[in-house]
Amino acid sequence: MRERINAALEEGIRLRLWLRDEGADTLLAMAERGADCLRGGGKLLFAGNGGSAGDSQHLATEFVVRLSAARERPALAGLALTTDSSLLTACANDFSFEMIFQRQVEALGRPGDLLLVLSTSGRSPNLVAAARRARELGLGALGFLGGDGGTLAGLCELALVVPARDSGRVQELHITAGHLLVELIEQRLYD
Repeated sequence: MRERINAALEEGIRLRLWLRDEGADTLLAMAERGADCLRGGGKLLFAGNGGSAGDSQHLATEFVVRLSAARERPALAGLALTTDSSLLTACANDFSFEMIFQRQVEALGRPGDLLLVLSTSGRSPNLVAAARRARELGLGALGFLGGDGGTLAGLCELALVVPARDSGRVQELHITAGHLLVELIEQRLYD
C-alpha cells in the first residue's frame, strides 16, 4: 500500500515539474487569451464529464466569486455548462448525450467568448461536438486535456495536454493549472 501511495505522489510531482518546465508557456498563453476575452466583455464557458464536470464547476466559481480573499475584485463571467440537471437530461433525452454542451454553446455562447473543455482523454464526443460548434460560431476553444490530447487537441486553439493517462493524476494537474489560470488572469486584469 505504501508503494502505491509513493508511486502516485511521485507521478504527481513529475507532472507538476512538467507543468513548470514544459506547460508553463501554454498556460501563460491561455491566461492572456482569457484576460483578453474578459476584458472585451466576453465570458468563459466550462465543460467536462465526471470529475472534469466537477472541475468545470470549481473553476467557473473561482472566476465568479474569487480565488483568494487576498484579492478583492469584481465578479468575472465564468459559466459551467455542467450544472443544469433539467437541461442536461432534457437534451440527452430529446436529442442525444453528445449534444448536451453543444446546445448550450449555441444558446449562451457569443463570438469572443471562450469555451474551456476539460477531458482526461480528449475524446469525449459531447466535448468534441461543443468545441466544433464553438469554432463555427466564432468562440475560441481552449483545452485542459490528458494523454495525447485526442480529437480535442486539434479543435482547441490552445491545449494544455498533460502527459499521463491516469485520470486521477491528469485531473490533479488540471485543477492546479486551473487555479494558476485564474491567478494569472486576475493579475493581467487587475495588477
